[in-house]
Amino acid sequence: MNRLILSAAIPALLLAACASGPGQMQVPALNAADVPRVMQTPPPHFPADLTPAGVRAADDHLVLEEVNGTEAIAFVAESNRRALASLEGDRRYETFRQQTEAILTATDRIPSPSFLGDGIGNFWQDAANPKGVWRRTTLESYRSANTRWETMLDIDALSRAEGRDWVWKGADCLAPDETRCLISLSDGGKDAVVVREFDTSTGLWVEDGFILPEGKHRLEWLERDTLLVATDFGPGTLTESGYPFIVKSLTRGQTLAQATEVYRGDIGDGGYGVSPSVLRDDSGAIAAVLIHRPLDTFRGETWLLDGGRPMKLDLPERVNVHGAMRDGTITDLIFTIDESWRRHQAGELLRYQVGELRLADGPRELGQVVISNASKTIFRPTDRQSVASVAVFDDRVALAINDNVRGRLSIFADRGEWGWAERQVDVPDNSAVALGDRSRSRGALFVSSQNFLTPTALGLLDVDFEVDRRQPDVAPSPNAIVQVRSAPAKFDASTHVTEQFEARSSDGTMIPYFVTRPRDLVMDGSAPTILFGYGGFQVSFPPAYKPEMGKLWLENGGVFVQANIRGGGEFGPQWHQSVLNENRQLAFDDFAAVAADLHRRGISSPRRTGIYGRSNGGVLTSVTMTQHPELIHAAVIESPLIDMLRYHELPAGASWIGEYGDPRIPEEAAWIARYSAYQQLRPGADYPRAYITTNTRDDRVHPGHARKFAARLTDMGYDHLYYEETSGGHSNDADPVANARRWARHYVYLAQQLMD
Repeated sequence: MNRLILSAAIPALLLAACASGPGQMQVPALNAADVPRVMQTPPPHFPADLTPAGVRAADDHLVLEEVNGTEAIAFVAESNRRALASLEGDRRYETFRQQTEAILTATDRIPSPSFLGDGIGNFWQDAANPKGVWRRTTLESYRSANTRWETMLDIDALSRAEGRDWVWKGADCLAPDETRCLISLSDGGKDAVVVREFDTSTGLWVEDGFILPEGKHRLEWLERDTLLVATDFGPGTLTESGYPFIVKSLTRGQTLAQATEVYRGDIGDGGYGVSPSVLRDDSGAIAAVLIHRPLDTFRGETWLLDGGRPMKLDLPERVNVHGAMRDGTITDLIFTIDESWRRHQAGELLRYQVGELRLADGPRELGQVVISNASKTIFRPTDRQSVASVAVFDDRVALAINDNVRGRLSIFADRGEWGWAERQVDVPDNSAVALGDRSRSRGALFVSSQNFLTPTALGLLDVDFEVDRRQPDVAPSPNAIVQVRSAPAKFDASTHVTEQFEARSSDGTMIPYFVTRPRDLVMDGSAPTILFGYGGFQVSFPPAYKPEMGKLWLENGGVFVQANIRGGGEFGPQWHQSVLNENRQLAFDDFAAVAADLHRRGISSPRRTGIYGRSNGGVLTSVTMTQHPELIHAAVIESPLIDMLRYHELPAGASWIGEYGDPRIPEEAAWIARYSAYQQLRPGADYPRAYITTNTRDDRVHPGHARKFAARLTDMGYDHLYYEETSGGHSNDADPVANARRWARHYVYLAQQLMD
């Protein structure tokens, strides 16, 4: 196990079963006659000018940006009192809470495995251990019906002993033996963590171990007594987003002040901070040490540490390095590109020798470059495909592929002049496929599959197969995934079916979406329907098995819809980049087009349609509410960005300028202002009774967004609910018991708005 990081911020790349394909029913494009655009008259709270000073002057709720300010906390307390009376006072709440808690704490869930030395590690939460235990077993025991677990670290006990609200944020263990691990713990679920060194061979904290104070660290093991660390090294060492731009080498026994600088970016850098990456081969030896310097949210530079000296590599700015292969002294990088580069197309998976990536004027002593006939392109997706995830081994690459938002799995091996041999692996039809943790020394990785109506199946895949380098075309029989575990069903799916349709957006682009509905649904528009979307940061959302949704919504007659709108990564980099910055409105149009398409098909109607989105999905849902209230009757707006003219002022908003644009630039402020929901609220609109919710400990998306939106709704006389949880952070993964209450509130609200 190289690392175990648990975060609900990153969705499972797992896809839905589809009873029918796209394009079966063509419908007209959404147009202005169907859905009106934003009115031309400025709203009453629209800034007189769009400079930062002008935006600030027009904001009458700035006090709510003070996370723990007296007035802000009083606002939260009163809002919570009202929201809980409505939601937890509902007759359905306790049933929903109990059902969800039973699902989230069930002991028959699949324990998520990670390779840990010779065995398997797992972090587990249940009713008895809501904060969780980190435990291990052997691979043989994990595959058995009666797994015997050994607890290494009890987070509930640690929290009690230290009087802290510790939340597990992952373990990073040093290859190859993986006995020394860096444990990340968050106070209350924030992204910022403290780091401590743990010894799995003794089950104790290391007496002279590495300890890092709370921060948004970027760190990697270099060797047993040395870390590469990017963090807050004191005044002037963080960007405006609050992320580091300096990397230092930290030796055991040193303080952060004593660490040695190895790389420095710039205080004006964007994105999520400079980060070191130690790439290892199958034996655990270092193959390459890279440093990624972000220029903005998506563009960056890639540097190689060669003999302790940084050297910039000739890689595109939009690149994702997945790992390294090594053959003797030759190291190859495996990476995908999100822009055209050299002779390659955006979206390709490539293999290049490190030596071939040196800049012409860079140092010349870096190893030997052996020019071969090997193909640089491992996989080139079509316009309806994308690379979902990659697992790199010394002589193999395993690749999960999104193919029209359905999962495929292949293993590739290099055959020199004959190119790459592809062996397709059998996976369930119409399902999502996700690569789990891998063991490079074993040549094995975990693979999971699932869909909306089928629970997760987990298997183990051996990536090795024979390659005949003399044959130009080989079609060997597939490697078999050996099933290890299968999750039990948590709701009755026998009465439902999943279909895939397409809606025509405002510019004619066809937008795919999945509908999970009762088989015998009467298409008269009466079905209570949740429409989910995200549409940002090139994050793909192939549908996954959602047990709480199935139990609380589908079993009660509801319909669930997932829209794969632009901004995601379902169809590769262009699907994302086509709606960046000044084109953002197209993503909102995509979502509105899906809602209108549902109504034209008779699946639902505006009175029975509700929308749900969180984080970047909160931009989407708040914009949909203010631009198209005629399409919906409910909106769950969770952990949202909403004040888009001040998002860069609220930590860590400036890191997302590459996605939305920079409100400090007049031209960009103009297009952002046209959709920013906080400024676009208007009197006399037919807004639905919205449910806005966030978390006081969210240090990724500032709670001020949600607070201010709710306060302005109050000022304008609009009915709504606002609830703010006080622990858990952005990821909502701190406590399954608390999470059960969260989901129960969501579905009570949706039932009130769409079923009552």
